[in-house]
Amino acid sequence: MVSTTLISSVPQYVSAEEHRNIVGSTPSSFNDIPPVLRHKEDNVRVMLDPPLHTFTEQDCANGTLFVIESALVFMSSTGVGFQVPYPAITLHAIARPESGPSIYCQLDELAGEPGAAESPENDEASDMRELSIIPSTPASLEPIFEAMSLCASLHPDPNVSDDDDLDEAFMDESAFETFTGEEGDELSEVGRVRSDFVNNSRYAPY
Repeated sequence: MVSTTLISSVPQYVSAEEHRNIVGSTPSSFNDIPPVLRHKEDNVRVMLDPPLHTFTEQDCANGTLFVIESALVFMSSTGVGFQVPYPAITLHAIARPESGPSIYCQLDELAGEPGAAESPENDEASDMRELSIIPSTPASLEPIFEAMSLCASLHPDPNVSDDDDLDEAFMDESAFETFTGEEGDELSEVGRVRSDFVNNSRYAPY
């Protein structure tokens, strides 16, 4: 089962202010509180490679992006959309190629599948999908990126154990490179990234 799924309506969410009010009222169950919408962007175009089955070029041409704490959602003006869970977004960055700026993402379509991390088949390109998010206003790239980074931080990689985190705490920083904004791309406050540079639009921000 792929991680990117088609939807016919936007999942329920609340604004940050609504969330504060709900929490302040001491609800009977905090688990029933809808996730927070961190950013909403109208007039967005997306590109998927490979394409999502039955999601046409017309569906990709225009819609609204919802950066919700539970998932990244695109709802097309045609009435259909898709959502991506954050653990499936293995990379997101601001890309500025000659064709125009965008948010570039790599999606792991087997994220969350039992045994997916150990399967050698997961190295195949067929398990990955590229997503480009192109807002009509380039100034919107930064707030979209920041909202996605915040939401991604709420969903740590389930395949990384506490021992792995402890090992990383004692790693030599010389093994890492600091992103400088070269090659036409940029990362915001994410800061230090591993030397996973692939090309001018692919950096691993976490």
